[in-house]
Amino acid sequence: MIDTRRLRTLRAVADHGTVTAAAAALHLTPSAVSQQLAALEHEVGHRLLTRDGRGVRLTAVGRILLEHTNEVLAQLERAQAEVAAYASGQEGEITVASFATAISVVLAPAIRELRDKAPDITIRVRDAEGDQALTLLLDEEADIAIAVEYRGAPATGDPRLTRIPLYAEPFDLVLPHDHAPVARLSDLRDEPWIGPYPGNPVHDLLTVACEHEGFTPAFTHYSDDFRAVVALIGAGAGVALVPRLALRHLDLSLVTVRAAPGPERRVFAAVRRGAEHHPLLTPLIEALATRTP
Repeated sequence: MIDTRRLRTLRAVADHGTVTAAAAALHLTPSAVSQQLAALEHEVGHRLLTRDGRGVRLTAVGRILLEHTNEVLAQLERAQAEVAAYASGQEGEITVASFATAISVVLAPAIRELRDKAPDITIRVRDAEGDQALTLLLDEEADIAIAVEYRGAPATGDPRLTRIPLYAEPFDLVLPHDHAPVARLSDLRDEPWIGPYPGNPVHDLLTVACEHEGFTPAFTHYSDDFRAVVALIGAGAGVALVPRLALRHLDLSLVTVRAAPGPERRVFAAVRRGAEHHPLLTPLIEALATRTP
């Protein structure tokens, strides 16, 4: 009999690439994770991991078992959802991980709506960038993630997740107030750029948009706070592409804002596969899905 706790450990190691990182995500010691994996290898009678530089990777048998692990854990999520539905499940606590703009434009209004429709559901919010929100979800530290589609995001058919599309927003080009007119992004190839840190999905989307115009932006200043980005542009420190909704309620008096052709920030909600019909989650999922910023 394979212990499902050990399957969760295997998936955490596959997700994080090292025993140490998996242990941190699971709130265990590295020694405990190693023991869980050794016990799992004994249960299946095969080696599941092999060293890969400073990390580990799955063996062929490990990859086979991981595919089944995703199905087993999804089925457990479905079982929990059905049991909760049988017991009504309309009272409890859920955690949502989301980046700041989505908290403002879709999550906070959805929470306000649920205060009347489902007052016994307590929602706790964790501010997390799009890539971090998915990690929190997969590590079971959040029940719903609101994330951004980007080059490194899990694929649409990822067996660990169920996605719910929410909205797409264009990027605007933000320039110093006295900047010369710009016809296309490539006109800014020699400018200093301001943007989020590498790893932030917006950094990735901005870089891809510029690469499509034939250049790589030269980042001079970094900030994940768009208020700071706009302030730096107003001081003449550089230029930036900023998601349009992030410019709401900011002081734009010292900058020029122009629509930027092409790039969009596509935002989706995600839950662990199998949990999409959990009665604690469905009211919020439905409220989020009906929100159009």
